[in-house]
Amino acid sequence: MKVEIAVPQLGPNMFEVTVVTWLKGVGDVVAKGDVIAEVMTDKVNIDVEAPVDGVLAEVLAQPGDVVEIDRILGSIEAASNERGVADAPAA
Repeated sequence: MKVEIAVPQLGPNMFEVTVVTWLKGVGDVVAKGDVIAEVMTDKVNIDVEAPVDGVLAEVLAQPGDVVEIDRILGSIEAASNERGVADAPAA
């Protein structure tokens, strides 16, 4: 089952982030909690962690893209029965 990775809401005045880099590529195996990408706001860089174990299935936002809060960055094909949309935890 595909689990979408959404940009998390980190504050009331945060409306978008810029994708800095993907640390994992499509087809890479990821474990829940692995840092898979980095995004930045106007004040801080944020690690995006894998919300589930599985394989990175797609990357929808490329480095340099500005992405609104709650938009989808990509998805993971879950290794278990986990499903749905998961906010990307910040480290």
